[in-house]
Amino acid sequence: MTLAATGHGFLSPSGVEIAFVLVGIATLGAALLTVTTRQLVHAALWLVVALGGIAVEYLLLTAEFIAWVQVLIYVGSVVVLLLFGLMLTKAPIGRSPDADSGNRWAALTVALAAAAALVWVVVDAFRATWIDLDRAVQGSTEVIGRSLFQYWVLPFEALSVLLLAALVGAIVLSRRTGEGRAAAAALDNGAAPAPAPREEQR
Repeated sequence: MTLAATGHGFLSPSGVEIAFVLVGIATLGAALLTVTTRQLVHAALWLVVALGGIAVEYLLLTAEFIAWVQVLIYVGSVVVLLLFGLMLTKAPIGRSPDADSGNRWAALTVALAAAAALVWVVVDAFRATWIDLDRAVQGSTEVIGRSLFQYWVLPFEALSVLLLAALVGAIVLSRRTGEGRAAAAALDNGAAPAPAPREEQR
């Protein structure tokens, strides 16, 4: 990033800046659809669109490495894990009336407060900073990788443990649901449910 050059300003946007704003609006719309739709599979797919839009924003900011990391980790791993969790828990494909917790206004208040704080912090930190798209890309993959895995390795590891716990929880819920359905089917047929297998005593 370099300081603003002569002639740059909000009233004289370039084509890249216009594309950045348009992609940002599309990404914001996809994010809103992610949290407002009542179809879980559609929410996961809209999340793919939102994360992909963020990757495009990184590309427009000449941060190609971060853009591909966004695609590989979030779009390629996190969303796939969410879809696996939905399939394992046999989530309904259609509309789910119980997908809304009823705390919509509280969630909206928290979301707006968090968004306002984030926008204020970013604007205050990069108030007089511009990216000169005509010059060579500042920084390198080595510098960015060292910063990520030296200073941000703990959040990365915490996220991986959290995702692993979510996958294990989905497997446990799917097994309990399957056992409950088998017992209910046995009771409907007038037969006693099969006892759980016991380990042989030595």
